[in-house]
Amino acid sequence: MAEANWYVVHTYSGYENKVKANIEKTIENRHLEEEILEVRVPMQEVVEMKNGARKNVQKKMFPGYVLINMVMNDDTWYVVRNTRGVTGFVGPGSKPVPLTEAEMKPLGIKTENVSVDFAEGDSVAVVAGVWKDTVGVVQRMDYNKQTATINVELFGRETPVEIGFAEVRRM
Repeated sequence: MAEANWYVVHTYSGYENKVKANIEKTIENRHLEEEILEVRVPMQEVVEMKNGARKNVQKKMFPGYVLINMVMNDDTWYVVRNTRGVTGFVGPGSKPVPLTEAEMKPLGIKTENVSVDFAEGDSVAVVAGVWKDTVGVVQRMDYNKQTATINVELFGRETPVEIGFAEVRRM
């Protein structure tokens, strides 16, 4: 299988989340989960002053652009290019150019694979992120996305949560 890379897709301004949802729906319908791995609209937290009050707000880092981690081939190119709201890939002419490691680093996108010492069915503790200090049982592992889905207790119910490999340690 060819290697997946991050590509930048230009969209109509304000359509970024709609394009993301449409591409994810198409991935599901056409069973392209192995070829189009992730779709992101990069966000950043900004402090705004409104009526004298400070407020933290999520803003798009690049309005009009969506990042896609995918294996480039005719099918994936066609699916993304013909999604409503997409104007094209970033690159010369119609040839998409993948992002380099240096370009991805400031975006917080890590490409190195994290090796893990746990498997499905193991109990793990979350050591970082919003679920820090939570304990759960691994239900599913996605090596492409470098995530584990664990069941945590939330409001007295077992709830599945997707956590990055780097945020989890085996108990």
